[in-house]
Amino acid sequence: MRDLGYSLETAVADLLDNSISAEATVIHIFCDLTQDSPVLAVIDNGKGMNADELVEAMRYGSSGPAEQRLPGDLGRFGLGLKTASLSQCRCLTVVSTQNNILHSAEWDLNLIDEKDDWLISVLDDEEIGELPFVEMLGKNGTLILWRDLDRLLEDVTGPKLHEVINEKLDALGKHLSLVFHRYLSGEIRGRKKLTVFVNGHNLEAFDPFCRSNSATQRLPEEIIRIDGVRVKMQPYILPHHSKLSATEYDYYQSRSDFISNQGAYIYRDGRLMAWGDWFRLIPKGENTKLARVQIDFPCKLDESWTIDIKKSRANPPLQVRNRLKQVIYKISERSTIVHRGRGKKLFDEIKEPVWERYAGQGEIRYFLNRKHPLVLALEANLEDGTHHRLDILLEAIGASLPVEMIYSDCSTDLKDVQQPQVAEDEVIDKLKALKDVLFGGKRVDAESFREVINSTRFFESHIDMVEQFIKEKLI
Repeated sequence: MRDLGYSLETAVADLLDNSISAEATVIHIFCDLTQDSPVLAVIDNGKGMNADELVEAMRYGSSGPAEQRLPGDLGRFGLGLKTASLSQCRCLTVVSTQNNILHSAEWDLNLIDEKDDWLISVLDDEEIGELPFVEMLGKNGTLILWRDLDRLLEDVTGPKLHEVINEKLDALGKHLSLVFHRYLSGEIRGRKKLTVFVNGHNLEAFDPFCRSNSATQRLPEEIIRIDGVRVKMQPYILPHHSKLSATEYDYYQSRSDFISNQGAYIYRDGRLMAWGDWFRLIPKGENTKLARVQIDFPCKLDESWTIDIKKSRANPPLQVRNRLKQVIYKISERSTIVHRGRGKKLFDEIKEPVWERYAGQGEIRYFLNRKHPLVLALEANLEDGTHHRLDILLEAIGASLPVEMIYSDCSTDLKDVQQPQVAEDEVIDKLKALKDVLFGGKRVDAESFREVINSTRFFESHIDMVEQFIKEKLI
């Protein structure tokens, strides 16, 4: 049962489910490597448990999936506390308090191995007093201790240990800020805002739908009824990356790229269960990379969604899959419009772009614009009989456009794809050279000059210098 497939982040998330079910509003997670025996602790200010409730909570299968759960109870099989904890450690100790009365029980796999029996230890007051972090418990609440961290530490020792643990804690924080983002932001109706600390650092909610950005599109909500119970489906279209601030883009990209993050986001009573999947209804691709669908269902429908023990997988029932398929076609079209709209706008805003785009008869082609003023100026100064050489050069450049490489680079991280810009100390010389190529000694048309500059995108970082040059030299 230690090998059900828990990672550190899914295991800790399972513990937080119990804290939320116990109406906790503040949860502290500590990983202390300074002790002789490293320990991970989760401390909450929930309602706590008495002695009988604690022993029952430590029992495997303490509450079955057939039991009717109240709204806000994020449990499922009555296994999470035990299976999640012992997937990472060999000793699980739970201390709980109600009205300042402490009770503690412990599963120790070494003792179970030694006695070859399922023996649970009930700790006395003296043993409880020696436990780490027990002093952080308030009047009511629960402390979960993981010791003998054989799976978490992976037999790593020395300076490398801190590096490995810090990487895992960083992944843990990102996971929890996504899975519980609606609790952390205080948007769960009837519940106080949840606050979670990891080694003293307050977790901020990570909204996968970028709802704080005004460019995010919120499409009409869909309602499906399964056995009379409502399932809500809310589609979103994220903004084009050009509409994101640098901070927003890095924030989203650091939590996996846009293609990986597309898909349905399934919430059970506000807790994110599974995400980034279209459930084989369509493949992930560029045309849906900005599409997200928030799906909400209550715990009453657990059986229909085949929730697994780790609560990290959920399969939509047939009614939801059928409606989701219809929604996908709508949002994929909208996502494509947003994704391509920016590029199309750049073409449309320029009368004579350097590159032309042709779309028709089932194909899309890009080629150099033979009517661009720079090309026409060059042709005008060619000797007779040499025009065909220019034709061959332009055709070769257009035909050898590295489409596959550009696609690969843009799919990896679009912000990294940057075209060269003119250095600041070269701007004036470049502008003079461009003016001479276009107009020679003839009268200069300032507006035409400005349009050519915009089409080349040479000077995007130096627009003020360009305008100053036009004002002083051309007008």
